[in-house]
Amino acid sequence: MIGNLYPQLFARAFHDGQTAAGQDDVVNLVRCVWAGSQRYGALAWSGDIHSTFEDLRSQVTAGIHMGVAGIPWFTTDIGGFHDGDVDDPQFRELLVRWFQFGTFCPVMRLHGDRLPYRDVTAADGSRRLRSGGPNELWSFGDEVYEVLAAYVHLREALRPYTRALMVDAHEHGQPVMRGMFHEFPHDATAWDLDDQYMYGPDVLVAPVLEAGATSRAVYLPSGARWTDAHTGDVHDGGRWVRASAPLAVVPVFLRDGALPALVGALPGPGVRASAVGT
Repeated sequence: MIGNLYPQLFARAFHDGQTAAGQDDVVNLVRCVWAGSQRYGALAWSGDIHSTFEDLRSQVTAGIHMGVAGIPWFTTDIGGFHDGDVDDPQFRELLVRWFQFGTFCPVMRLHGDRLPYRDVTAADGSRRLRSGGPNELWSFGDEVYEVLAAYVHLREALRPYTRALMVDAHEHGQPVMRGMFHEFPHDATAWDLDDQYMYGPDVLVAPVLEAGATSRAVYLPSGARWTDAHTGDVHDGGRWVRASAPLAVVPVFLRDGALPALVGALPGPGVRASAVGT
């Protein structure tokens, strides 16, 4: 029990010390949390994970569980932390898919110890800690840059919606990243979905979690009608659909006509995201 409680007490110790020193609105990026840590400004990230599609998939499940546990602020190292080579086309694909997922996370954060490494020496020739590869949006080639930049613009356009979710988390304890069962408890299928989720009450996100995939199955829960944010097609709930997902596209569906300005505004092949009103 003490082992589990320690992360909460750790966050509390820093929070209390910072507030006593006169700091307001304390937020600390921490590696582990426990029930109640959210009271102390804890922003949990999932640790130094590997740059693999398997690890990307586990982040969706982890984020859903964080929300259930009452921890609204959750983030991951977009692209994973270990072994991502900026010049590797396979890593670039993974990075794009992870970046799309990160756009619809409580906190969007690009981080990692990238390859190739570069040796560093001081002026006197003595060795210093090596330097990792570059990790800016423009570090992965022009085509990848265009996609990443579009999703940064999309994230910014979603700011009013995201802020409303943060208010709901603060005032009512509602998670930002929600398991499908959270919004649709009466749909039995929603309880078994661990690879798609709701970003707040209105945005269904189905990240692409397999290398080379250009489409994926998405379940649209019953009790709502769903608009494909890319095509504008409207679907009744309680059914599976096959969503197209070329590399620049992440499947997103909108609940009962919510966020109409988002329809057609998401990044797609060869296009940038435009501003989205809410």
